Amino acid sequence: MSAAVMSTPAPAPGPADWFCRLSPARLAADSPRYAALGLFLALATIPMWGALALDTRLFNGLNVWVKPLKFHVSLSVYLLTLAWFTRYASPELTSRRWWRWHERAVVCAVLAEVLWIGGATAVGVGSHFNESTRLLQVLYGLMGVGAVVLTTASTTLAWAIHRQGDTGLSPAMKAAVVWGLGLTLPLTLVTAGTMSQMGGHWVGGARHDVAGLALMGWARDGGDLRVAHFFATHAMHVLPLITLASARLFGGRSLMPVRASALLYTGLVVFTFVQALMGRPFLPGLGA
Repeated sequence: MSAAVMSTPAPAPGPADWFCRLSPARLAADSPRYAALGLFLALATIPMWGALALDTRLFNGLNVWVKPLKFHVSLSVYLLTLAWFTRYASPELTSRRWWRWHERAVVCAVLAEVLWIGGATAVGVGSHFNESTRLLQVLYGLMGVGAVVLTTASTTLAWAIHRQGDTGLSPAMKAAVVWGLGLTLPLTLVTAGTMSQMGGHWVGGARHDVAGLALMGWARDGGDLRVAHFFATHAMHVLPLITLASARLFGGRSLMPVRASALLYTGLVVFTFVQALMGRPFLPGLGA
């Protein structure tokens, strides 16, 4: 009887289990710094919606508060994802002093980014690609360094999860999380670095977002490097989701689907990157 009981598989997690895993309390226990700042940025979007309704100023054809709102949402999702994935990392690494200082550096970099973007919006100047004065050149350069620092969190976390023997994840899901996190930094550096060198994300077409793709704002009359940049930064989300879906077909132990997904996803980023450099819009069939 005891042997039969011991061999009974554990029930699949229900909605209540997933809520507990993603609850603020659980995320704070996993990574207090990332969780606290991620939740703060999420709450900070509330007054921004008010500013969006009251402030009629435009930048690149859109309300000035659209950009900081997008950055707050994006960075909030990024930080909360890091907090969630930290639970699978090696405690031997996450308990070290350098790890704690790196987390602090990432938090400071994120705060500097949102403060600069919000401050630039408030005074009516561009926060990105704005080198019209010597001061703005210096600030833009510093923000570039900060963007690299905050993105390195994905790489260090990938290494810490790779080093952890028993994560509680299936081999396929562990590999997907590691690959997704590991690809985020190099793909982002290439796409974001190119935009910085070119002084903008448009390649051909009008330099505004008025007729951009719904929700995302991507250019419809020319290339837009933000497409590849978006896919690059979300490798950490997409690969685990693909693996979660493919596990029903291939099981949780096969790494072949994970490797194929990582290769194909990298190909997607490269394709959209080259497509933008050629001055062609993403999803051209939708029309300008």
